[in-house]
Amino acid sequence: MEEIKYFETIKCDDYEIFNLDYHNKRVANTIGLNFNLQEYIYPLSADLLRCKIIYNKDEIIDVQYFPYEKKEINSFKLVYDDINYSKKYLNRDTLDKLYEQKNDCDDVIIIKNNIVTDTSIANIAIFYENQWITSKNCLLKGTTRDRLINDKFLIEKDISVKMLKKASKIALMNAMIGFDIKEDYSFSE
Repeated sequence: MEEIKYFETIKCDDYEIFNLDYHNKRVANTIGLNFNLQEYIYPLSADLLRCKIIYNKDEIIDVQYFPYEKKEINSFKLVYDDINYSKKYLNRDTLDKLYEQKNDCDDVIIIKNNIVTDTSIANIAIFYENQWITSKNCLLKGTTRDRLINDKFLIEKDISVKMLKKASKIALMNAMIGFDIKEDYSFSE
C-alpha cells in the first residue's frame, strides 16, 4: 500500500512566515504529532514565496519554495460531488478531477449534499444578510479560515446554493491569498 503523504502551504514574504501556529495545529490534527514547522522553514529570499512542506505520519519529508503570483479567480462552475478531502493530502487527484470540470470558468465551487463546501484551492465565505459566513461543512479546515473564525470575523453555517447565489459578495481564503473579497464574479452550472 502506498504511503499517505500530506502537505502544508505556508506564505513567506520578506523572510516572514505567516500563520505558523495554525499550520502547526493542522499538522498535529492530521497526524497526531507536534512538529515545530519553524525549524524547517528558511525562506530563500525576501520575495513572496509559497513554501510547501511535505510530510507523512512520522516525519517532514521535503520543504520546497516557489515564487508566488496570485491568479485572478472570478468565474466559478458549480460541481456536485460527495468528495472527502478532510486532510491536506499530497495526492489531490479527486480535487483535480473536479477542477477539470470547470470548462471556461476560473475554478469550481464544490457542492456536497447540496451544501457549498470549497473551491479547488480555497475555502469560501459569502456576505449574506450583513455577515460573513463560511461553510460549516467545508472540505478542508483551512488555516486562514480557522484564524478568522477564532477572531469572530466569520460565522460557520451551512451555505445552500440559493444563499450562495443571493450573496452580495463572496471571498476566497487560503494561506497565500488571505481573505480575498470578490464583488465581480459569476457562476455557471
